[in-house]
Amino acid sequence: MGRNPGRASTRHPGRTIRRGTAGWLAILSFAGGAHAEELTDLDSLVEIHGFVSQGAIKSSDNNYLGDSERGSLEFTEVGLNFTKSLGPDLRVGFQVFARDIGPLGGYQPQLDWYYLDYRFADWLGVRAGRTKLPFGLYNENSDVDAARVPVLLPQSLYPLQNREVLLAQTGAELYGLLPLGGLGELEYRLYAGTIFLDAWNSSPQLRSFDVPYLVGGRLLWLPIDGLSIGGSIQKLRFEFDYTASQAEIDHYAGRGELPPDFNGRILARIPAWLWIGSLEYQVNDWQFALEYGRTYLEGKTNLLTPTVYSKSEGYYAMASYRVRPWFSPGFYYSLQRSDFETRTGISEFQHDVAISTRFDITPHWLFKLEAHAMYGTAALEPALNDVPDAKGLNRLEPHWAVFLAKTTAYF
Repeated sequence: MGRNPGRASTRHPGRTIRRGTAGWLAILSFAGGAHAEELTDLDSLVEIHGFVSQGAIKSSDNNYLGDSERGSLEFTEVGLNFTKSLGPDLRVGFQVFARDIGPLGGYQPQLDWYYLDYRFADWLGVRAGRTKLPFGLYNENSDVDAARVPVLLPQSLYPLQNREVLLAQTGAELYGLLPLGGLGELEYRLYAGTIFLDAWNSSPQLRSFDVPYLVGGRLLWLPIDGLSIGGSIQKLRFEFDYTASQAEIDHYAGRGELPPDFNGRILARIPAWLWIGSLEYQVNDWQFALEYGRTYLEGKTNLLTPTVYSKSEGYYAMASYRVRPWFSPGFYYSLQRSDFETRTGISEFQHDVAISTRFDITPHWLFKLEAHAMYGTAALEPALNDVPDAKGLNRLEPHWAVFLAKTTAYF
């Protein structure tokens, strides 16, 4: 295996579909010892792929992605997808996904993505359906454990908690690959649509969640083989109905922020725009990546507070090396800030130094170990740590560690 286990190729977006799906049929396939199958149906092929992952997480302090301080096995993902060519330029596909990661998922199966894809030429194609968002280098294959060395992608830009929201959009996308002569190639992706989210599958307190619109795009310049330089931008608006916990109600009441007719529900309307600058270089068995991104939010709620503005940032540097076909170590440093104009308080930032090891036991089975040294609490969930809001995260332990183990079988 000569290629480093990094992200899936983006050279030909119309020909390469990033996989990593879930569903209960995957368990049946693995139980029967199934591998990737190609089923002949008249003159076309159905490609079937899937995976089952089981992980464990333990933190020295603070609860991260679940009840991790005590140690947790709630780190499970299963998946199955089908793709089929209906001609030389037409392709369809879908995937089913389920997970149980701390409070997220609860093994509820969902249709993760589905699409109808027609490529007129290398420089112009169109997709319609629920398609993965090309945001940054790795958002599209964030659920493909076999495509990378680390267990967790840098959480400053690819937070696992936000997978349900920013993995895919329902709408349409234009894509293509433009030759630039001696300057290489330019890959473009433009999309518009919305995001449908099952509120019950994301948070027991979330009553409804809507995204009236979402538009965005990504450009990647490919000057030489293995080098990608680009940027992504996205504009959208969130609207949600949220049932506040008693601790949150007491907190807002103490600050005089509850309206006289407050019924326990918080209604919010949040326009947002996000951007990421990206650089990746793959050479021989090395992979290097650098990304920097910012998010701007303008929150309006039914509480007695003025409009809340948030300006967050995140960035990371990552490297991995395939020492042997069966062994690949990796490293990254990641930083996120809840507000890049505020530099005080441990709830405003989180430094993350991660060391990963990947062992490919067979061509269809891998095992990973990973350790994180953390400083700051910006990525922690207040509810998991018994504090009323993000400011309460300042009371938690600032220096802490996370240890993960994960095994994945895939076909």
